[in-house]
Amino acid sequence: MGNRLSHVDEAGEARMVNVGEKAITRRVCVARGEVLMRPETLQEIAQGTIPKGDVLATARIAAIQAAKRTSEWIPLAHPLPLDGVLVELTPDISGSLGKISIKVTVQAQARTGVEMEALVAVSAAGLTIYDMCKAIDRDMTLDAVELVSKSGGKSGDWQRRESQKKGRAR
Repeated sequence: MGNRLSHVDEAGEARMVNVGEKAITRRVCVARGEVLMRPETLQEIAQGTIPKGDVLATARIAAIQAAKRTSEWIPLAHPLPLDGVLVELTPDISGSLGKISIKVTVQAQARTGVEMEALVAVSAAGLTIYDMCKAIDRDMTLDAVELVSKSGGKSGDWQRRESQKKGRAR
């Protein structure tokens, strides 16, 4: 059957995959996550009264910065020149909890995908929101970080189906 994990060699040791012979193709990945918080915390974010500053602007910059430096976070990831990083932060106070939905789209012309760049960007945005608001709400959670879609490369396109959510409530 052979080894199906490309980051592990035949001896079972970690390795960085050689992508030098792969074709350069347009790669696009979308990832998402959310930060759950007290409604009062979300109101303070919206009103701009968080003592550390503009939470959403800072989280957006953190996401972009993290996407560009993913190979420093993830040991076997390749450093990639990114063409674009789009960060969407959507506050929602309609339920019993406040929520900021995070969606990141990463694009590159590369030999390997940008899934990790999108996921790291979502995580960095969520952690930045937590860091900026933890003094008033330590109960916040970063939740449901997941890949939504990817395109490009030899494996082609992939899209998350609703049934792939593994029973998580949204």
